Amino acid sequence: MGKLICDSTTSSPVIPWRDPTSTPSSLDSIDLVDQSSPATTTTITTGAVSVADSSSWENVSALEDQQRKHLIKIQSKGVLWKHPRDQNASVVFRLSHGGEVEADGNCLFTACGKSMGLTTVSYARDLRRRTVRRFMEDLGSVSKEEKEVIESAIKHMYSPDLKSGWGIHVVQELKLLAKKDDREVLNSAISELVQLGMQRELAAESIYKERCMAVDDGPSWAKYMSISGSPDDEYDIITLQYTEEGLLTVDENSDGHAAAFGDDIAIECLSTEFKREIFVVQAHGSDAMVDEENCVFFLPHRPRCEICEPPFFLFMKGTGWCGAGADHYEPLIASPSAYVSQEKVALVL
Repeated sequence: MGKLICDSTTSSPVIPWRDPTSTPSSLDSIDLVDQSSPATTTTITTGAVSVADSSSWENVSALEDQQRKHLIKIQSKGVLWKHPRDQNASVVFRLSHGGEVEADGNCLFTACGKSMGLTTVSYARDLRRRTVRRFMEDLGSVSKEEKEVIESAIKHMYSPDLKSGWGIHVVQELKLLAKKDDREVLNSAISELVQLGMQRELAAESIYKERCMAVDDGPSWAKYMSISGSPDDEYDIITLQYTEEGLLTVDENSDGHAAAFGDDIAIECLSTEFKREIFVVQAHGSDAMVDEENCVFFLPHRPRCEICEPPFFLFMKGTGWCGAGADHYEPLIASPSAYVSQEKVALVL
């Protein structure tokens, strides 16, 4: 849902593996690798491998037994990644949980930063900035048809047609953007309608829909995804929730602390920005899994450009099948391991 169209058929010379725990001097220099170097086969030696904490999954909260069992198996056996172009450049990764991150709406960017080993204070906001910049640059270079597909996905996620979709969703949301500088004027307009006898939530719905920006195209998505819940944001997020019967709630976000949750489009922009695949390891509970053997699966996000480095991984605990995007992400630490045959690993990516 909401996937940015990617060309996954292109690849690049393999860049030697860089230790994910090393810290670049600045965030903007993290992907400034020398792409003029000859192609090199990635080689991992046992002596250079950092051993993942075997108990990391035992300490992760809110996992069901079958989920924990499969995640421990993935960690102990590893997953095999092969470069799309050079199948001889293979790396086995042992995936351990990288710790919890705050559920403040910035979790995608915080988790990505931790997975990549970033330690600067503002890396989450910097990653947001780079995501939005990459999106706008890519949007300006795609064909008219591609742009229509992307903007249709945005509208489907954030400004859905409330006349449909109820066979899948119990609750649907509309996202609106209110300028921080306009909040006092908006509140006054709502109060005037309330004084005339209109219910507060209906009055708020009417004013916000009339005067706020809908998130339904590329430029509005960029404004939305720039919101980190900081006082420095230009806009506040207003959320209108509906059931099939009508308006359910209005989240006016009066304190302006709500942040835009990273979605599939944002992940694919990050993938392109860093020229790396991003795998979301999704663990479904008994409410959504088909069977116990398929309670954990890997969702690949590929860049719109050459792949220049090995991937990084994110963890998402899913609850049900809907919600591609506004879920909680946590970091995974990918420890490169000595190569073994693909028959011995838990999964071949």
